[in-house]
Amino acid sequence: MANQLHVEVVAVEEKIWSGEAEMLVARTTEGELGVLPGHAPLLGQLAEPGQVRVKISGGDEISYDVSGGFLSITDEGVTVLAESAEQAAPAAR
Repeated sequence: MANQLHVEVVAVEEKIWSGEAEMLVARTTEGELGVLPGHAPLLGQLAEPGQVRVKISGGDEISYDVSGGFLSITDEGVTVLAESAEQAAPAAR
């Protein structure tokens, strides 16, 4: 699908999440970055502490608290390689 972005969230010792998403938002040392399908290739250093938000189909969102690492955007998708990553607690509504 052209409107989907392949995303992998990987910590040093394990793959945390992999799948198709509509958008990814991450905070890098250069500022917050939103990634949509077709984004130009980029390599960025994740801000510490940081959070990566993956927006999946149907309006759902998965958030991960990350520590250290990098964000790589290629033609194949986005890879978040963090020193540590764990699913964030859901935001209160």
